[in-house]
Amino acid sequence: MIRTLVVDDEPALLEISKIFLERSGEITVDTANSAYAALNSMGTVSYDVIVSDYEMPGMDGILLLKKIREGGGKTPFILFTGKGREEIVIEALNCGATFYLQKGADTKTQYAELVSKIRIADRQYRAEQSAEGFPQSDRKHS
Repeated sequence: MIRTLVVDDEPALLEISKIFLERSGEITVDTANSAYAALNSMGTVSYDVIVSDYEMPGMDGILLLKKIREGGGKTPFILFTGKGREEIVIEALNCGATFYLQKGADTKTQYAELVSKIRIADRQYRAEQSAEGFPQSDRKHS
């Protein structure tokens, strides 16, 4: 199972995300309704992938990503947002986001794409960790 943390300030989107992602049978989802709640969760649980909205009160998704990377966390990070401005995409990728996906498409289509990106990110990260000599049970998480 791919343990995933989904971060979004909209409760309905957290619920829909959890349903669609877990339907794949390969992903288990924890949710956080703010970047601060996400950081707290990551202090106690190791995640294989983090999926975050961009625009949230207090701390946006890119600042969350920066805090994770500054702390040495290498967990794959997918920015999943309705904000599609080019500068946001560029900043997210420059800060270490694994993927950027835009919300707003057909719900089934966007979640199928998100499931695919989660699988790819997890597979790439596992391969990188193996190449660096970390056994899977000792994977470094943020």
